[in-house]
Amino acid sequence: MLTPVPSKPHTSLGRVLEALGDVLLEPVAVGRDTRRQLGGVVIHDPHDDAEFPAQAVVLGVGVRESDEIVQLMHTVAARGATALVVRSPVAVSTELARAAHSSGVALLGLASGASWAQLAAMLRTLLAEGDVGDVSPQTLGGMPSGDLFALANAIAALLDAPVTIEDRNSRVLAFSGRQDEADPSRVETILGRQVPERFTRELEKDGVFERLYRDQGPVYVYPGQGYDEKIAVPRVAVAVRAGDEVLGSIWAAVDQELSEERTAALVDASKIVALHMLRLRAGADVERRLRADLVSTALEGGSGAQEAIARLGLLGQPTIVLAMGLLEAPDDDLRLVTERQRVADAFAMHLSAVQPRSAVALVGDVAYGIVPMPGNHGDCRERSVRVASTFLERTGRRVAAAIGIGPLALDGSGLRASRDGADRALRVLLTNGGSKRVITSEDAHIEALMLELADLSAARGDVATGPIARLLEYDTKHQSQLVHTLRCWLDSFGDISAASAAAYVHPSTFRYRLRRLAEVGGIDLDDPGDRFAAMVQLHLLPRIEKPEEGS
Repeated sequence: MLTPVPSKPHTSLGRVLEALGDVLLEPVAVGRDTRRQLGGVVIHDPHDDAEFPAQAVVLGVGVRESDEIVQLMHTVAARGATALVVRSPVAVSTELARAAHSSGVALLGLASGASWAQLAAMLRTLLAEGDVGDVSPQTLGGMPSGDLFALANAIAALLDAPVTIEDRNSRVLAFSGRQDEADPSRVETILGRQVPERFTRELEKDGVFERLYRDQGPVYVYPGQGYDEKIAVPRVAVAVRAGDEVLGSIWAAVDQELSEERTAALVDASKIVALHMLRLRAGADVERRLRADLVSTALEGGSGAQEAIARLGLLGQPTIVLAMGLLEAPDDDLRLVTERQRVADAFAMHLSAVQPRSAVALVGDVAYGIVPMPGNHGDCRERSVRVASTFLERTGRRVAAAIGIGPLALDGSGLRASRDGADRALRVLLTNGGSKRVITSEDAHIEALMLELADLSAARGDVATGPIARLLEYDTKHQSQLVHTLRCWLDSFGDISAASAAAYVHPSTFRYRLRRLAEVGGIDLDDPGDRFAAMVQLHLLPRIEKPEEGS
């Protein structure tokens, strides 16, 4: 007899409302049963039949009218969703309340000004919908291991004040309830999941962070000392340390200085927070390595591929492989590793919002995404290009990355071919230096073949021969531009006006050079075979050594 696995308390609807209800979410039509479990996050797209995870929270971006909400509630209920989030304010009509009751879908409102992307990130933090790694319940200091939101609420109860837990970069990792009791600056921090930069600059200028990371006790920040006018309530903060390493800090909005007992409680709480943050970091590293191993095994297509695909939840699904690499790599090796991982994490979040079953991992220098493609296979190429392009558009030029897209793999056996196609497409993009940022393996086919031919030529030690060799030798001796002239002419399909403009010379001068290169190189420019041979050699020229003098 199988023993059912107990559900984790932090995945219930009530747990989400407890953690996010003060600032981000409001219950519109929830009902009495808030113990319903939540299994994942999906963004509603009326033009896409993306697969829903079980008991999903659906983000109804752009859904405003009451009749649209009612219709969507019944639609997502039929697909097994548990909750629907729409933008507040929402007028609760009789029809809306009846729809919530009959569909069984809880209706929540997202606060005005809050970001859908930040909500999705916070929900995923709370829902812990990971498919790999150890998910057995553990506790640290009496709290579920890694549940920083529960810990923030516990600290808030000890201090009788709203609390945030932040990392070294002042990003909000978790926050307690009662944030509405603080001030506009705290609300702005919660909505943006980041302390405003203008505030951190003021704290740095005043030496607050220096004292915070140097002292063992709490540090106070008072309003009216040159800080942002939105800060109306004093702050007390304490660093979170693991030995000599500062992991982050705890911040509380307090009306007055803490008593001796509460100060001791805050310092003690920082030690427990450190254990949880270390546990989260270690768990994230282990899960990241495990997922990378599974994705790599699945893409290799060997004997263990089927098991890896099954563990990733992709068995029997048509998929496409996306390969992402950096166009501009930092000079510092440590920064390069950090940047690659940061971009890969952002890529994983984007793909999981599009297709919850997507699997992303950084394998070597490349971030691979295996993306399910349910529905019509005829438009999967356009859909994959749209997914990749949207990610790069959202990240902007801050992320200098390019994405190659492989062909559709109808099942796990085709993943290796899709990965190979994505690799070839990515190489074309990286070689071209960013003139394009997304390309499919079909569109990159000829350029990829030429790169592979250049590899073969270089491996064999080939050098330029025939007319191109003679032109290179002549240019070297006479400091002329005959090879460049030939390249411009071939690239312009023999159009003298366009070719001379590309070479920055007068058409008459270009014609003279063209006649001269035909004489020096011994090439018949009217012969298609000679032209094709010249084009191939010029394309491979950067990878071919010039002939030695007298060879």
